[in-house]
Amino acid sequence: MTDRGSISRRALAVEPSTTLAITNQANKLRASGRSIIGFGAGEPDFPTPSHIVDAAIAAARDPSSHRYSPAAGLPALRDAVAMKTLRDSGYEVDASQVIVTNGGKQAVYLACQALLDPGDEVLLPTPYWVTYPEAVTLAGATAVRVPTTDASNFTVDPDMLDAAVTDHTKMLIFVSPSNPTGAVYTERQMREVGEWALERGIWILTDEIYEHLTYGEVPFHSLPTLMPDLAERTVVVNGVAKTYAMTGWRVGWLIGPPPVASAANRIQSHLSSNVNNVAQAAALEAVTGPLDASYAMREAFDRRRKLMVSMLRAIPGVSCLEPQGAFYAFPNVSGLFGRTIGGGTPTTSMEIASILLDEVGVAIVPGEAFGAPGYARLSFALSDEELVEGLERITRLVTG
Repeated sequence: MTDRGSISRRALAVEPSTTLAITNQANKLRASGRSIIGFGAGEPDFPTPSHIVDAAIAAARDPSSHRYSPAAGLPALRDAVAMKTLRDSGYEVDASQVIVTNGGKQAVYLACQALLDPGDEVLLPTPYWVTYPEAVTLAGATAVRVPTTDASNFTVDPDMLDAAVTDHTKMLIFVSPSNPTGAVYTERQMREVGEWALERGIWILTDEIYEHLTYGEVPFHSLPTLMPDLAERTVVVNGVAKTYAMTGWRVGWLIGPPPVASAANRIQSHLSSNVNNVAQAAALEAVTGPLDASYAMREAFDRRRKLMVSMLRAIPGVSCLEPQGAFYAFPNVSGLFGRTIGGGTPTTSMEIASILLDEVGVAIVPGEAFGAPGYARLSFALSDEELVEGLERITRLVTG
């Protein structure tokens, strides 16, 4: 007799978010009284700017916010996102191409659901954000990893993509600035990848959530702006989470050609209906307001970035590229393998992460979570004091 109570193969194939799991474990240990320094969270440690919060309070009091609204998003917000996209990246789109989503994760999910079928393959450069392969899996497609290392600054080129492409390749997931590595593609690199995809008729899903977080003289480039011919086969994912310190508000969006936007809208109408109206009002205030608070955050992140890289490089056995964007360092920790560290002799970055959390109360995310064993991700979106304390704990444990 068939067991109709079994969990679906689709659900069982999805891995839980390692970054959230580590953050939750760190929070539990902290609640138990332990002193925990968490480098795992992928969110700014700043409050949402007050003018955005005020807009949400006003919206909460407005009875129109208490009712259903269009599944694709409030018309005013869709208009504002289109204008913001032109302002910030030079990409001109119509508001009808914008679908407001419950955070960037849902935007990635909807893009995959709208474009992928079972049997399709998606090229996914590693290291990758943990959600990308799972969204591909949920669409019934297969994520094909394209490995990169610190030797290539964690970027791919056409030769690397050619080695992975097949007749089943439907999409390339392309991210700059990158989570977890902080790598930023140059204009030349982006054009080379764009031309490669254009020649082969491959779709591109590009995540621009860290567009305002590049450092020094490193510029942000938007792929469909550099290569307008790609626009008809490109889906852009973005949101308010990182730029405006609004991770908990859960407002993102996708921008795609009209058929993709229409398909995503149909799916969302059954999946979740509209995004929370109060959060949408806050997002509207964010994308139409000043970026002063974002620039102040970026200045703080830049200072912490330099400090973290300096301290990581001083640890024997650890090497680290300087991230050019986002708010993560992605050191190579394979030089620690086989050494006695505290009470253990780790042979993987996963084991290193476990030792650090157990013995000195420092939470990092091992590279295995991002398809990159031998590395680790450390967020510098935490206070200067905690950053220094956490890295000093690691240093003391490693050096004995």
